[in-house]
Amino acid sequence: MLDPYPTPETKTPSLSSVYALSKYDQERMCLMIGKAYNIPTVALRFFNVYGTRQSLSNPYTGVLAIFASRLLNDNPVLIFEDGNQKRDFVSVLDVARASRLALETPEAANDVFNIGSGNAYTINEIAAKLSEILNKEHIFPEVCAKYRVGDIRHCFADISKANKILGYTPQVSLEQGLIELAEWLQGQTADDKVTEARNELAIRGLTV
Repeated sequence: MLDPYPTPETKTPSLSSVYALSKYDQERMCLMIGKAYNIPTVALRFFNVYGTRQSLSNPYTGVLAIFASRLLNDNPVLIFEDGNQKRDFVSVLDVARASRLALETPEAANDVFNIGSGNAYTINEIAAKLSEILNKEHIFPEVCAKYRVGDIRHCFADISKANKILGYTPQVSLEQGLIELAEWLQGQTADDKVTEARNELAIRGLTV
C-alpha cells in the first residue's frame, strides 16, 4: 500500500479540471506581470480554509461549511468515495496571518508558498468532529462511494518552505478552530443546496 506524502510547491501541476486550471493560470499571470513590471509579487496556495463568516448556502464552498449547512438542517453530510481521502484544513486566522507575513517579508517576492495546517485528516474524521461539536452525532453521514471527476485522493500541504522563509507557523488547532466555528454557527441559517449540486454532478456525468 502506498503512503501519501505532503504536497510541496515543487510538485508538477496535474490540472484535471477548469477550476484547477484557472487557479494555476491566475498564479502564473500574477508572477509574470510582477516580474515584467518589477512589482514584488507573492503567490499563496491556500489549502482547505475554514472559519466564521464563510458562506453556508453555497454548495461549492469549503467542505466544512458544506457539512455545517447539512447538519444545521438536520441532514446527513454527504461524503464521496469511502471518506478516507485526506485533506489539510487551515483556519482563516492562520491564512490572514500568512498573508501579512507575505506582505512584510522581502525575501518572499516572486515566490510561491503553501499555506495550510501541515496536518492531514480524513473526511470521515472531519465529519465526525463537526458532528460531535454541533451535538449532531445522531445524524450519521452518507458515504455514497461515488468519485467526483477531477478530485484527487489525498491533498495536504508541506509548509516547510513557508515556515523557513515567511516564518509561518499555524497557531490555530483544528479543535480550537471548530469550537470557534460552532459558536458562530449558533443562530445561523443555511440554505442547504447539496442535493441540487449532487444531482447536477450526476446529470453532467461528473460522478462515477
